[in-house]
Formats: sequence, structure tokens, C-alpha cells
Amino acid sequence: MTAPAIGVLALQGDVREHVAALTGAGARAVPVRRPGELAAVDGLVIPGGESTTISKLATAFGLLEPLRERVRAGLPVYGSCAGMIMLADKILDPRSGQETVGGIDMIVRRNAFGRQNESFEAAVEVAGVPGGPVQGVFIRAPWVESIGAAAESIAAYEGHSVAVRQGPLLATAFHPELTGDHRVHALFADMVRAAR
Repeated sequence: MTAPAIGVLALQGDVREHVAALTGAGARAVPVRRPGELAAVDGLVIPGGESTTISKLATAFGLLEPLRERVRAGLPVYGSCAGMIMLADKILDPRSGQETVGGIDMIVRRNAFGRQNESFEAAVEVAGVPGGPVQGVFIRAPWVESIGAAAESIAAYEGHSVAVRQGPLLATAFHPELTGDHRVHALFADMVRAAR
């Protein structure tokens, strides 16, 4: 089977790191900035960065509605940190005008673990990722405040859900792309292959 083409939303955030992690996980990673590029991929990663900025840029680049349509049609999407916020159906404390793509039946709290100077790393057990815990890098990270019946929490840290899966959608509050461990990206690549 040919390597799946997985786009990385290349509007803002740690795009290069996700491209490297996807490549390490055996996928063909391509940057996505336009609706035509989005239409050509088998799956998509929404990277960490600033969720408000990503929301505004997705609107400006004409990508927000096409993204929502593809998610509704079953496109596998993985969001890390800001990407988790973008995949949430609801944000507890949105900035003015902030929109999400939605798709995961969850409510998230932005910057829940604190500000930039309170960033940390922690070992996190993620259901579906073999080989022991992954090193989670939490940078101004959200957490899941509540989760609906359609979604499943697959990792928790200090009593808060930090990774969620719903059908072909995956979200983590942390950044596995910054660690050199490609197992979360390999899980997502497998989800994309299964959806094809």
C-alpha cells in the first residue's frame, strides 16, 4: 500500500516538526495552505501554535468551511495542542471571534495548564500507542473539560483528559512532534490508512 498523503495545516505553528514526525512514521507529508491542497490529502494534521491565530488565518485563506466539510465527510484529522482546540466542538473560554473546525464532542479549556513559563514535560500513557508511555511536551496546553458520549478519552494527566479520539479524529493537548518519538503520528497514519 502506498504511503498516505497527510497534510499539515501550514498557516502557523510547528509545521516543520509535524512534517518530520509524519515522514518518520512512514507517511508522505505535504503542507496545506489552500482549499485545493486540502482536497488532495488523505488526512490532515492541525499543529500546535496559537489557536486564535490559526482560526483567523484559516478563515482568511478560505480554509475554515472546506475543513469543516471534509471533517463532516470523514477526513482523518489529528490536532496537537492548538489543533486540539480547533477540533473541539466547544471552547470554554474562547477569544473574541475565535472559531473551531469542530468534530470532536468535547469542551476544552485554553491554556489550562498555565502560561508559557509553566510549560513542562511528563510521561503519558496513551491507549492505542504500544511500547510504554510517550513523553508529552505541554506548552500553554489545553485540557478537556468535558467529553461527550461519541468521544473517548485515551490519555489523562493529573485527572484531566489530554488525548481524545472520536472516529477518524485524534487530538492531544501535548506535542509529540517535539520529542523525536513518532508513535502518536504512527497511530494517526494507521487511522488514515484504515479510512482509505
